[in-house]
Amino acid sequence: MELIEGLAKLKSLVNTSLAYVRDVYDEERLVEMQAVLRELTETYATNLTEKEIERYFSSDVGYVTPKVDVRAVVFNPAGDLLLVQEKSDGTWALPGGWADIGYSPGEIAQKETMEEAGISVTPKHLIKVIDKAKHDYPESLEYVYKFFIYCEADSFEIATGVETSAVAFYAREELTKTFNLSIERNTFEDIADVFDYFDNRQEMTKFD
Repeated sequence: MELIEGLAKLKSLVNTSLAYVRDVYDEERLVEMQAVLRELTETYATNLTEKEIERYFSSDVGYVTPKVDVRAVVFNPAGDLLLVQEKSDGTWALPGGWADIGYSPGEIAQKETMEEAGISVTPKHLIKVIDKAKHDYPESLEYVYKFFIYCEADSFEIATGVETSAVAFYAREELTKTFNLSIERNTFEDIADVFDYFDNRQEMTKFD
């Protein structure tokens, strides 16, 4: 187990235990463990800012469960895949983001595509659901399930949004290993899977 993955798992166990603890002395020990974990995280998770670490430790109170990231998969009539360029780091990704309370996964796919690419879409099929930690993503403190939802576009007049600096459709052969893909958000394996789905239209959902 990688160090960051281990810290994330310990943090979830401590937070869950704090939600159910009834003994004041056990609670004191758990709070102390939480402080030690935070110090270790600040030392070794050097890719995170102080603000991100603060948010990480102040969230997930109560019984800790995985966060959900939803990605919209949209193709044009030529079979090219819709990607958006993130303003935050200049990399390219499928439209999407964290699931919000009050929205279904399909509604998240619709909302994120409109906000990031300027087009209305209709969710049609859940292509795959995966545990991010069990695939070739960069290590992360947050435990995440990822949903990839195939959507049909109502139009193809794309436009940038508040969080995106560019929007474009890409052919499969353009998305080589040298392409500036946001592997934090979607890997080349994910991209291959969604093209395979579009080409074959198999109705089975991949999972795990």
